[in-house]
Amino acid sequence: MEKVAEEKAASRWRPGDTPVPWLLPLALVLVLVFVYPILEILRLSFTDASLVRPEYAYTLESYITLLRSPDFLSTLRITFIFVFASVVFQVLLGFIIALVVDQGVRRGLRGTIVTRTAVLSAWAIPGVIIGIIWSILYEESAAGILNHLANLVGFGSIPFLSEPNTALASVTVANIWRGTAFSMILIYAGLQTLPEDVLEAAKIDGANAWQRLTRVMIPLLAPVLFITLIIVTIETFNTFDMVMALTGGGPGRGTEVIALSIYYQIFQQLNLGRGAAAAVMLLAVNMIITFVYLRYIERRQGIE
Repeated sequence: MEKVAEEKAASRWRPGDTPVPWLLPLALVLVLVFVYPILEILRLSFTDASLVRPEYAYTLESYITLLRSPDFLSTLRITFIFVFASVVFQVLLGFIIALVVDQGVRRGLRGTIVTRTAVLSAWAIPGVIIGIIWSILYEESAAGILNHLANLVGFGSIPFLSEPNTALASVTVANIWRGTAFSMILIYAGLQTLPEDVLEAAKIDGANAWQRLTRVMIPLLAPVLFITLIIVTIETFNTFDMVMALTGGGPGRGTEVIALSIYYQIFQQLNLGRGAAAAVMLLAVNMIITFVYLRYIERRQGIE
């Protein structure tokens, strides 16, 4: 009888037997701060809600007006130019810096730690601070550092932030400087996983440095490069703080990206419905990119 009682006691369910009680607080937090706001934004995007009046009606007018607006179409064009240029150069420069640092470490050169620290400092600085730093560099008066150097070499003053096209290029350069460090971190970590025997075999077979890079290293790094590309693209699409601090979307709307446009729609024009519709579009872009990433991961796992 005692043995039967012990078996019953052992088979009795206890809260510690399952991870559900431990996951419930996390699930509750995710619902409150993530799922509910997304559902609420999705609901408000189908309304004509405003921050200055409590009543609203359900309608598709916010999406229709937004898609027909030349300002929003211009914002989309600016955003895609900003994202494309930023992603290409962030990944390219991140790869070059990671490769240089990796080769320096392999050869025992001094200064590799200092180089990594200097690059990582750009990633650690908040976006608002980066915007302020680059606004000082881009200052168009005689006190501006870059314009002072441009005058010394005979280029004259450059309208870094006062001409739309130049301002967009200036903001993109600042964002490249900011995001290159993150790409370098991911790619440098990938370089540490490359099999030494494969690289040595390619070298013994007579492959020069360029051939080893293009035919051995890059194919082996392809998964890391793809993941870096996806993460950097999502991060760049959501860029807000640095652009806000650097140009505020100006001159005019020359540097107004989607994230900044959402802020202005809701908090300056007080148009909650239209701002929510723009936010849903940005969310859709992020979800599409994430879906591509997840499909790639599933395919890689299926191959392996």
